Amino acid sequence: MSDPGPPPLEQRVAWKTVRDEAERLREVHLRDLFVSDPLRAEEMTAEGGGLLLDYSKARVDGPTLDALFELADESEIWGRRDQMFAGDRINVSEDRSVLHVALRMPKERSLIVDGQDVVAEVHRVLDRMSAFSDRIRSGDWTGHTGKRIRNVVNIGIGGSDLGPVMAYEALRHYADPNLRFGFVSNIDGTDFAETTKGMDPEETLFIISSKTFTTLETMTNARTAREWSLRGLGGDEAAVAKHFVAVSTNAEGVAEFGIDTENMFGFWDWVGGRYSMDSAIGLSTMIAIGPRAFAEMLGGFHQMDEHFLSAPALENLPALHGLLAIWHSLLCRSQTVAVLPYDQYLHRFPAYLQQLTMESNGKHVRLDGSPVGVETGMIFWGEPGTNGQHSFYQLLHQGTQIVPCDFIGFTNSLNPLGEHHQILFANLLAQSAAMAFGRTTEEVRQAGSPEEQVPHRVMEGNRPSLTILADRLTPESLGSLIALYEHSVFCQGTVWGIDSFDQWGVELGKVMAVEISPLLAAEGDPGRDSSTNSLIARYRERNDA
Repeated sequence: MSDPGPPPLEQRVAWKTVRDEAERLREVHLRDLFVSDPLRAEEMTAEGGGLLLDYSKARVDGPTLDALFELADESEIWGRRDQMFAGDRINVSEDRSVLHVALRMPKERSLIVDGQDVVAEVHRVLDRMSAFSDRIRSGDWTGHTGKRIRNVVNIGIGGSDLGPVMAYEALRHYADPNLRFGFVSNIDGTDFAETTKGMDPEETLFIISSKTFTTLETMTNARTAREWSLRGLGGDEAAVAKHFVAVSTNAEGVAEFGIDTENMFGFWDWVGGRYSMDSAIGLSTMIAIGPRAFAEMLGGFHQMDEHFLSAPALENLPALHGLLAIWHSLLCRSQTVAVLPYDQYLHRFPAYLQQLTMESNGKHVRLDGSPVGVETGMIFWGEPGTNGQHSFYQLLHQGTQIVPCDFIGFTNSLNPLGEHHQILFANLLAQSAAMAFGRTTEEVRQAGSPEEQVPHRVMEGNRPSLTILADRLTPESLGSLIALYEHSVFCQGTVWGIDSFDQWGVELGKVMAVEISPLLAAEGDPGRDSSTNSLIARYRERNDA
C-alpha cells in the first residue's frame, strides 16, 4: 500500500471552503437561485457521450462550483484518473490495476500493462464471444439431442448477475425474440425453480459466470442446473459440454465440471465484478442483442471514457455528477440518492447502481488504512417513473429527510403508443420542477384550497435533483449512461481518499455462512453466540428436510 493518496479530506484547504459554502447556501432556496440568474438553466447544462446533464436544480451557484472544482484539484482527481487509464495499480489494497476502461477500447488501440497489450487480449475474447453468439443466434449450435437452443440462462451473482440482467432488461427491445433468457443468482432454490419453469433441457444453455469457479452461490446453482439438465437428457455426462459454457479463469474447475474449455471465456483480475458487464460476463447480453449491438454498447462506454478524459472541468459530466453527489450529502445531510428512470426498460438500473456505488464507496478507511474521518458513500435506490410517484414520492416531496434525485429520461420512446410518452416525459419534468420549487402557502390559498388543508398542501421545495437525458435508449446510450456512473463513483472515492475498487466487506458474512451451514444439520451445541444458537435450534426443530 505505497500510495497514501491525497491528505485526509478534513485537512484539505478546499474542503473548508466547500463547508463554508454549505453554510452559506443551507437556507437559500432554489427559487431564489433561479430568480437571481435568468441564464441558470443554460449555464448549468453539460453534454457528453450523447447525454445531457441538467444540474440547474442542484443547490449550487458559481462560487460553490468553483469551490468544488478546487476540491477536485486538491483531491488529485485528474491525475488519478490518468493513472487509472494508464493501468497504474490504483487498487492499492489488492495491488491491482483498474482497467474496465480497456474493455471498451477500440481494437486499433494499444495499452501495455505488465508487458501485455490488454486491449489485444480483450479483443481476442470479444472475437470468440462474437463467434459463439452468432452460432447460438443462427441455430448452428445445437444441444445434445440436436435441438436448437431456445433458452439461455446466466448463473452468477453480484456483478456476474446484476450487470447482465440489467443490460438484458434495458435492451430487450433489441433482443432476439426467438430466444428466452433467464438469470439465476440467489442461493434460494426458488430462484432456479421459477427461472427454469417451462424450459426444455434439450433447448437450454447455461452460462456459468464465476471468475474463480468456486463462488458458493453460483456453484451451488450450477450443480443444480447440471443435475436438472442431465435428468432431462438421459443422464449422459457428455451432454454437459453442449449445454454449459463458462465465464471464468479456472480452466481446471471448468473442465472438471464437464465444460469444454474451448467454451470458456476469460477475463482479468483488473476487472472488478461490478465493472465487468462489458467483459465476457456480458456473454448473455451479446447473445441476446447480437455482436453488432454489443459493439455499439461498448462504443457508448468508450465515448463517455473519452469525454471524462478530455472534457474541461465545468463540462465534464462524471466530475460534475460525482462532486454534486458529495455536495448534496454535505449540504442536505442526506444519506441516500433516488435514481428515477422514466423508462420501463431501466427498471433494474437502480439495483445495478446499488452494487456499483455502495460496494465501491462503502468504505471506512483511507488508501493508507487510516480512518476516513468523514461519511462516505450513499444508499442508492429507486423505481421507474411513473410507478414510484404513487409509492415513495410523497416522502420525496414532503418528508423531513431530503433525498437528492437523479431523473433519467429519453426524448423518444422505443414503443410510441399514442400520448403515452408525452405524458411520461411531462411527469419527469413536473416532478423535478415540483421538488425544486414546491408550492408556497400563498399559492395553495390562491388555488382555492380550504384553509384547514393549506398546511397539508404546502410543499417547501428546495429538493435538489439532476436530470440526465438522451434521445432514446439504445445500446450506445446505455453504455454511456453506465460509464457516467462508473466515473462518478471514481470521482467521489477519490475525493474521500478511499479505494473504490476493493470489496473486503463482502467476505466476512460469506466465511461465517460456510461455518454455520453444517451446524444446521448437526446436533449438540453449535458454539456460536446466544442469538445464533437460538435461531439454529429453531431451524433444527422446524425444518422438514
